[in-house]
Amino acid sequence: MNIEQRSNIVSETVPSPAEPPRDCPLCPRLVAYRRENQDLYPDWFNGPAPSFGDRDARLLVVGLAPGRKGANRTGRPFTGDYAGTLLYDTLIKFGFATGRFEARPDDSLKLIGSAVTNAVRCAPPGNKPETSEENTCRPFLTNRIEAFPKLKAIVTLGDVSRRNVLKALGLKASAGIPGHGSEFQAGPYRVFNSYHCSRLNTNTGRLTTPMFEDLFARVKAYIDDAD
Repeated sequence: MNIEQRSNIVSETVPSPAEPPRDCPLCPRLVAYRRENQDLYPDWFNGPAPSFGDRDARLLVVGLAPGRKGANRTGRPFTGDYAGTLLYDTLIKFGFATGRFEARPDDSLKLIGSAVTNAVRCAPPGNKPETSEENTCRPFLTNRIEAFPKLKAIVTLGDVSRRNVLKALGLKASAGIPGHGSEFQAGPYRVFNSYHCSRLNTNTGRLTTPMFEDLFARVKAYIDDAD
């Protein structure tokens, strides 16, 4: 298996301090889960999912962790499972992406002035990383945020993502308002919090397409005003 570090950020030099190595050894439970998936599905990516997007991103979307059959399989955040459909279709609608999202890393999707990453880069069992794993992976998130010189806004998908972004910025987890649609300043960045665009949240109506689009309309207006 090729264990060289990979980046899905256009023209980014690797190795990058913002991306874990392909065979990252830092979290024993996640390493064991990765190896289990490698044995079962050797053709899958099975590694820390590299961030995806534009090196000049003004918007960064931060999820929680790769899904086992999503980014862990394909190697691109929010690609391969349901959550990516709503996310990327919304980014396209508001001019943060072009092309067509087809849930595979070789589709025509291209992010424009935006990027997508996860607070925890390796797929966790049950889609639930432990607090210690969030803490261990956080320096990569801090470095990822700092690697975007034009960054203005961050969308956090879920309150766990919100807390991790705040901590990555050296702030208390309580420094930002929880709940869908909350908006607050965190250092030099404007943070917009959304419910996660998971199949569970959309199937139950906790998050609807209009709710998600309304939040991204506010994000676009903020970035346009800031430029």
